[in-house]
Amino acid sequence: MKQQVIGKYRWTICALLFFATTVNYLDRQVLSLLKPTLEREFDWSNSDYANIASVFQFVYAISLLFAGRIIDKLGTKSGYAWAIIIWSLAAILHAYAVPVGMSIVTVLGWIGITSVPFSIAGFMFSRAILGFGEAGNFPAAIKATAEYFPKKERSFATGIFNSGTNVGAILAPLSVPWMVSKWGWESAFFIIGAIGFLWLIFWFIYYDKPNSQKRLSVSELNYINEEKEVEDIVENGKVTNRISWTTLMGYRQTWAFAIGKFMTDGVWWFFLFWLPGYLKDQYSMEGTSIIIPLTVLYSMTMVGSIGGGYFPTYFINKGMKPYEGRMKAMLMIAFIPLVVLAVQPLGYISYWVPVIFIGIGASAHQAWSANIYTTVSDMFPKRAIATVVGIGGMAGGLGGVVVSKVGGWLFDGYKLKAVNETWDKAMHSNLAPYLDKIKGISIADKHGVWIDLTQKDWSNLTKDIQTQLQVIDPIQFHSFSILQKAAVHDHLTIAYSIMFAFCAVAYLIAWKIMKSLVPKEKIINL
Repeated sequence: MKQQVIGKYRWTICALLFFATTVNYLDRQVLSLLKPTLEREFDWSNSDYANIASVFQFVYAISLLFAGRIIDKLGTKSGYAWAIIIWSLAAILHAYAVPVGMSIVTVLGWIGITSVPFSIAGFMFSRAILGFGEAGNFPAAIKATAEYFPKKERSFATGIFNSGTNVGAILAPLSVPWMVSKWGWESAFFIIGAIGFLWLIFWFIYYDKPNSQKRLSVSELNYINEEKEVEDIVENGKVTNRISWTTLMGYRQTWAFAIGKFMTDGVWWFFLFWLPGYLKDQYSMEGTSIIIPLTVLYSMTMVGSIGGGYFPTYFINKGMKPYEGRMKAMLMIAFIPLVVLAVQPLGYISYWVPVIFIGIGASAHQAWSANIYTTVSDMFPKRAIATVVGIGGMAGGLGGVVVSKVGGWLFDGYKLKAVNETWDKAMHSNLAPYLDKIKGISIADKHGVWIDLTQKDWSNLTKDIQTQLQVIDPIQFHSFSILQKAAVHDHLTIAYSIMFAFCAVAYLIAWKIMKSLVPKEKIINL
């Protein structure tokens, strides 16, 4: 009955945050789903893909440092609107990455830089702008949550809007492969990028600061503001009591949040950006065949996002302080990703084994994420929240860069080792005459780039090139392809095992560091 008396409009705001976060993750996941298509189309290596993904993560990370400050300055309504306008335009720009890349390469050529492929340049540019725009989502959403919810409800509200990451991750594999099969890869970027502009209409209609919100009842406003906090002091249009980065970096609470994000955000980035490639590398699944597995996997993460956000309230209702209850819940959550250690040892049974186990690990990440964000609003005043979230988000983004770069380096290294071993073995067999002929021919892709076939995974070549190799000797081509595919699979199994081992233990390491820095709740008064 209490919920009926105080009103429910704050949950309308939560719904807006949920849909914005869904659009945010729809836009960022399109590239990962197109990884097999684009790497074959443009002859990308894993390191090329990692570089493109890392540009997004790096710009996203650096922008987060400023995004919180910009959101604080513009206000939640305008700041959020500008963020989604920028990232939606950037998402659409991906569809024109080829002509954009050609222009960039031309400009680079004027200053003597000629080694950047146009496809990589175009996608890097588009991802950089996307990262800049998307950096505004979480600082704005966390700030809006702090404005509309009392502390005891914030982790639950954060869990709900943060589940938009899961819904976006679910909708992307349901829609992107189908769009690509019907209209080509460019259509996926264009159509999904345009969705953000629909959200803007509802945002402008339904959002205002609580004190100016006519749809908010007096009782609900009082409920939201039951805990008094120092607000911004504005004189002559400027905030005179703004908190500096230097001041915030002087608190262990800021470092605990930042280190926790650095250690664990990369796990989620890895799952988001590399799972389609993993299913292709280990199970030869791509295109529409990945729709059901990825849909199931990301559907599982919704349980963690919402349930994890609610979990600490059990301990808080038992009398624990918010931070202490949250940290106890986070410790229990941190043990769950250990199931990811079983992904590769048991993956031979069926592709459903890694899908389910990674789904459990990703679900635990979402539960962790809902709580780690809320540790900020537990201890910092509202006017500092977006800035602290931006600092932590930057750390998390940089952690994602490290994971992506290490992943790309590992996968390319192990794949190249497999390719070289296959050639050495084949050259000492009856395949040698056939491979000698292959070495003697020159083959370029459809963009005119020459290909060194002795350094390539043949299963990743375009159909046109595969046909040219097959014409020379179909039987020998088939024999060599089977030999190479098996070797690449086995070597990549080792590389993925290394990455999954980190994903499994990252949360326990992060929790230990956070708890060491901030053993008990200490409210910061600024």
